[in-house]
Amino acid sequence: MSRPLIGITAYFEAARWGDWVREAVLSPPSYAKAVERAGGAPVVLPPLNLHAIDDYVRGLRGVVLAGGVEVGGSAYGEEQDERVPEAQGHRDRFELALARAAVQADVPILAIDRGMHVLNVAQGGTLIPWLPEVLDSERHAEPGTPHVIQVSVSSKLGKAVGDKVEVVAPHTQSVRRLGNGLLAVAWAEDQIVEGIELQGHRFGVGVQWHPERAEDGRIFDALVEAAR
Repeated sequence: MSRPLIGITAYFEAARWGDWVREAVLSPPSYAKAVERAGGAPVVLPPLNLHAIDDYVRGLRGVVLAGGVEVGGSAYGEEQDERVPEAQGHRDRFELALARAAVQADVPILAIDRGMHVLNVAQGGTLIPWLPEVLDSERHAEPGTPHVIQVSVSSKLGKAVGDKVEVVAPHTQSVRRLGNGLLAVAWAEDQIVEGIELQGHRFGVGVQWHPERAEDGRIFDALVEAAR
């Protein structure tokens, strides 16, 4: 059986090789390895040319909207919070366009961490730009602290991972208003949304945590199965 091509979004920024510093397309290998283990053929997508979006969508069988720097406030009608790292406008524009095109073409999507926020904003949703202020707590921002996520068993995500999953997922942004066609399907104990899903789509799943870093590859298995 042929491996479906799965596109993975990436950074475009300076990197060093020995004494050389050059612009580079960067993607943590954990994404490509997770796609490969699940039976897909990973392809890294540089956030360069919006004119290539339709070609990507026609050629790919699935898309991973990967993690990274927080989505800029201007993408969802907010001023940039000074506590949030500087936005990467070129990446926001590319990934929002890619997400919209993939939704329209019914191409399977797995949106991870930042990618979940991209998917939500692409569908007209908004974000909480600085979650610790809203909660008056740093509990979601603390690195290395595991917490249990409750998952809707009737969702595609729930069918892949079950009704509960323990994750380590530090984040300072979160979903505020859900975008068009999106449902919340996973929540932390304080009801912060940790998973979303597109209604009526072949496979449109967003998660706040990083399944590519875990040994459990069931979410990627589900993505590749939908891509086939």
